[in-house]
Amino acid sequence: MRKLIIAVLLVLLLAGGAVYTGLANPLIEWQVKSALVDSGIGEKRAACMAERMVDRLTIGQLWKLRQGMAPQEGEPEEGLGLGELVKRLRRVKDGEAVAVLTTSAGLCAVGLG
Repeated sequence: MRKLIIAVLLVLLLAGGAVYTGLANPLIEWQVKSALVDSGIGEKRAACMAERMVDRLTIGQLWKLRQGMAPQEGEPEEGLGLGELVKRLRRVKDGEAVAVLTTSAGLCAVGLG
């Protein structure tokens, strides 16, 4: 039992270190990019946005964005209009995360990201 506890603690320590040092960034960036593509953003723009977002936001902030932007019961899953997008952004309640998302979208759209 003691060896199991030590092994679990070691795995948690290594995983935490990978996230803290940025070794897990490619995986996180891929997940963010996939979520953006699933929401209807083009592949190239999603890759640009994901790179900027992973560099500027914490895992917690990225999680809040994913949860806040997900469609709730009765909301459309595709074809979001500006009103629907603003409504979902307000749910996030993290000004920095929303600012990074919107500036990334704008900069990547014009090719400056």
